Amino acid sequence: MSTFSGRTAIVTGGARGIGAAIASALVKEDISVVIADLLEHDGTELARTLGPNAKFCRLDVTDEANWNAVVDEAEAVFGPLAILVNNAGILDFGTIDTQSPAMFRHVVDVNLYGAWLGMHTAVPRLRANGGGVIVNISSTAGLAGYAGIGAYVASKWGLRGLTKSAAVELGAAGIRVCSVHPGPIHTPMTAGLGDALAADQPLARYGEPEEVAAMVRFVITEASFSTGSEFVLDGGATAGQALPLPDAS
Repeated sequence: MSTFSGRTAIVTGGARGIGAAIASALVKEDISVVIADLLEHDGTELARTLGPNAKFCRLDVTDEANWNAVVDEAEAVFGPLAILVNNAGILDFGTIDTQSPAMFRHVVDVNLYGAWLGMHTAVPRLRANGGGVIVNISSTAGLAGYAGIGAYVASKWGLRGLTKSAAVELGAAGIRVCSVHPGPIHTPMTAGLGDALAADQPLARYGEPEEVAAMVRFVITEASFSTGSEFVLDGGATAGQALPLPDAS
C-alpha cells in the first residue's frame, strides 16, 4: 500500500490513452482519482468502470474558472488534493512557415499554459494539505527537436523547464514536481503514424499506455527523493544511434 493510499488525485486528459491508464493505475493504489477531460462520454464510462474511487469532471485546461471548479469538486467528493498529473495534450503537424499562428498558439495553450494553470490552481491546495506530487507528462519532444511539430516540441520543452522551476520553488513545501518523457506510445494521438516511427530505436516498438502509467505510479509512490527529475521511457530512442561496426575479421 502506497503512502498516498486514501488520497486524492487529478489526472488531466484522463478519459483515454495514457491518461486513462494513469487513472487506472492510481485507483489500484487506493488513490481516489478525478478524471478531468473534455471527452465526457469516454471519461464518464471510465469512471464507471473504475468504481467509487473515480469521478469524471469536464475540464478545459485553458480555463481558470473551470480549473477552480474541478479542484473544488475533487476535494468536496474525495478529500484534500495530494496529486496532480498534467497529461492533457494535443499535437498538430506543420513546419515553421506553414503552421498557422492560431494553431501554434492553441498547441502551446493546451500543452504548456494548461499545465501551468493546473499547477497555479493546485499548488495552494497542496501547500495547505501538507505537500504532494505533481507529474507533468512531457515527451521525448521535450528532450530533442523534431521537424514538422515545432509547436508541440516548444510546448514540451517548456513543460520540462517549468517542471524544474516548480521543483525549486516548491521543495520546501513538501511538493515534488517531476516530468515523464514518453517516446512513441500506442494512443489515439499516434494512430496512423506508422511503425517506422519506432523502427530505429534499440527497442523497436511502440510503448503501451500501461507502461507510462507504471512509470507515473513509480514517480508518485516510490521516487520520494526525486524532484525536478526527468523520467524517460522511449525504447532507447534518446540514448543514441547505432552505427555499423567495422569488420574485425
